Amino acid sequence: MTTGSETAHTIVTAAILVIGDEILSGRTKDKNIGYIAEYCTAIGIDVREVRIVPDVEDEIITAVRALSERHDHVFSTGGIGPTHDDITADAMAKAFGVTIDHDPRAVAILTTHYGEANLNEARMRMARIPAGADLIDNPVSKAPGFTIRNVHVMAGVPVIMQAMLDAVTATISTGAKMLSATVPASMGEGRIAAGLGALQKDFPDVSIGSYPKMLDGGFATDIVLRSRDQSRLDLAVRAVEGLIASLLVQRS
Repeated sequence: MTTGSETAHTIVTAAILVIGDEILSGRTKDKNIGYIAEYCTAIGIDVREVRIVPDVEDEIITAVRALSERHDHVFSTGGIGPTHDDITADAMAKAFGVTIDHDPRAVAILTTHYGEANLNEARMRMARIPAGADLIDNPVSKAPGFTIRNVHVMAGVPVIMQAMLDAVTATISTGAKMLSATVPASMGEGRIAAGLGALQKDFPDVSIGSYPKMLDGGFATDIVLRSRDQSRLDLAVRAVEGLIASLLVQRS
């Protein structure tokens, strides 16, 4: 894989790790998973797995180790703020067996932002970075995230996370982009299901999914096709269009 660029025919995978009791309790509605997944799809990274874990050190450690081993990238959100329950940084350090301390680079950033006189104990917690980690720029509130191994640790606040994600993805490996096309069908899934199943066998390299909806008071279906090969995608689209046309003739 190359860094910061797209590599033809390379599949790069990722997982999303959301950390926070407030997400699991429902008090805070997650807005990061969908954003990260859509963002990754656009730049050629396949999100294969999502986990949400509480603010419990052992569970964070278990999750990050498993996801880091399975995927090229792990995008983690939440738990790097100034309060006592923000334990993500310490958990990441333990997960990779490194020490954690106030990072001079992070301290300098916070000193510039807050002023030395205003750097209280709580704010200094945000300067604690695992040894060997690279900082992730935070242009919104300045307190940095960090990358350790292949895990990118970002804030949970959506506007801050989004800015950090821009910084991260400018420097990491990506792969061949997934292409997609949508074919509308003015009929329910049940009528088209058998034909789509047969076409899927003809195009094993193209993902074919059906999504029902209501249209003008009746059932309709959107057929979504996905492939990294434009020529194969085009062939599959034409095959689905032909299937729909034949079913419409049978119905008339």
